[in-house]
Parts: sequence; C-alpha cells; structure tokens
Amino acid sequence: MKHKVAVIGAGNVGASAALYVAERGLADVTLIDIVEGMPQGKALDMQQAAPLWHKGGKIEGANDLAAVKGSDVVIMTAGFPRKPGMSRTDLLKANADIVRPAAEAVKQHAPNAYVVVVTNPLDVMAHLFWKVSGFPKNRVMGMAGILDSARFRAFIAMELGVSGADVQAMVLGGHGDSMVPLPRYTTVGGITVTELIPADRLAQIVQRTRDGGAEIVKLLKTGSAYYAPAMSAVEMAEAILTDQKRLVPCSVLLQGEYGLKDLFLGVPVILGGKGVEKILELELTAEDKAALGKSGADVAAAIAELSGATV
Repeated sequence: MKHKVAVIGAGNVGASAALYVAERGLADVTLIDIVEGMPQGKALDMQQAAPLWHKGGKIEGANDLAAVKGSDVVIMTAGFPRKPGMSRTDLLKANADIVRPAAEAVKQHAPNAYVVVVTNPLDVMAHLFWKVSGFPKNRVMGMAGILDSARFRAFIAMELGVSGADVQAMVLGGHGDSMVPLPRYTTVGGITVTELIPADRLAQIVQRTRDGGAEIVKLLKTGSAYYAPAMSAVEMAEAILTDQKRLVPCSVLLQGEYGLKDLFLGVPVILGGKGVEKILELELTAEDKAALGKSGADVAAAIAELSGATV
C-alpha cells in the first residue's frame, strides 16, 4: 500500500518538502494550509509536473487539518517568522497557537503517524507537539541537527573544494545560536576535519554554521531559508518510511541522556521504521558538555516561558 505524507503549512518550506517527497516517489502527499486555494494550487502544479518525474503518486491540497487522516508521516512546517518588534514570547505564543490545533488534529485523525516538526522555535515546538498529541517519544522529533549538519558539511566542502557527499558532520544542541558543532566527529572521506583545516579557520566555519540561517535571511531581505530545511525534513521522513536506520542528529525528547531531562534537544539517534529507535550518547569534551548544557538550558527556559505565556 502506498504511504501517505501530510505536510502542514504550504509556504516555502512546506511546499518544497511536498515537492521533494513527491519527486522521490516516497508517498502520496497532502499539502494543508488555512489559505483558501494556495495548497490546492501548489498541489495541482506539482501533480502536473509528476509525469515528467516518471513517478506515480497523488498530490492534493486541503484547508482542513482533518486531511491528515491516514498519514504515515506528518511534516509540521506552519508558523510565523519573527517580525520586527515581535518579542521572543510573542513568537512562542503565536506559533504555539498554530502547533497546538495541528497536534490535536494529528492525534485524532492520524493516531499512528510519525511527526517531524520544523516550526520555530523548533525544539520548543517539538516539545509542545509531543505534549499535546500524547504520542510516545519515538514518534515526535524535530528537524534541526540534519539541517545544521548539512550546512556545516556544505561549508567544509566549499572550503576544501570537495564533494559535500564525502563530508560527514555532527551538530548537536538546540537549533539556534547555541548549537554545538563537533569537529572531532566530523570527517571528510574518513579523515577528521581537524587534520584538514587549521583550527582558527575551522572556528570561523563553525561560527558561519551557527549563523547559517541568519546569513540567508540577510541576503534574501524578505524571507528565510527553505530548500535545505525542507530537504532535511524529507531526509527524516524517508528514513522512517523506508526503515533506513540512519545515524543522524535530530531534536528528540531527552530523559536523562547527556544529563538533560524533559526537553527536546538535538542529539545523535538511529532513525528508522520505528521512528527514534535509539539515542546515542557520545563522549564529549568538558567544553562540548558545557556548550550542550547551555543549549539545553536555553531550550528549557523557552519551554518554561511558553508555559508562563499560555497560563
């Protein structure tokens, strides 16, 4: 039986994710958005492109969250970007008001789905989706580590003039300024990157990775990144749908791992047909542990802030 993927949010990230899923022939796709006509129009455009991909599959648009019914995987992208004058708490509350009904709809209409959360602030929204849905922790995860690692891989490949396919990278922590790139666990064709790039230059690349999203926002002026975030979410969906057992960093619920509890944070996991099948605990330096602890504290503070904002 053909798989089904529902993408909630038909903006740039959501539409790109729907396109990648359909283009790869992974599943039938339902694109959902509250804006009348937009998901239907984008879905119809993709359906008309489908014969050119030489792949079958159905792509449809909907305005009702009940259209998630029967989904194997739900990709949650809907949300507001932070606008000038908007406080962090305002953004948290605004996007929580979008995530909450989505989680309730998935709980009701797609109770067996696996959920990949992309909505920002990502780690906090993944926690909220998990809490509202009541799903087991292996079925709700946030897309962050794969995107941040892909950016790190791209910058290293650009620096060395090699294929990004030969670069393997590991970025942990929250999706934001406090992410924790790990050069010790980053290789090019099996060679540790610390042997290929001088420490001072590598530090600059690490910082550019942290600023990866902001750099694109600055260049675009009126928007933010969407191709790489969408592809990162689809990588996760594909790992689940095809039971790939990928070892990748994802934002998942920690319950004691790395000394952190009751929050979502990016760590290495085995991602397969049962969702988050295992969390791996890497040996970290004292510096990396401290950085991961700070990242966790930032996420925990935002979760607490949201709780206070929604009382």
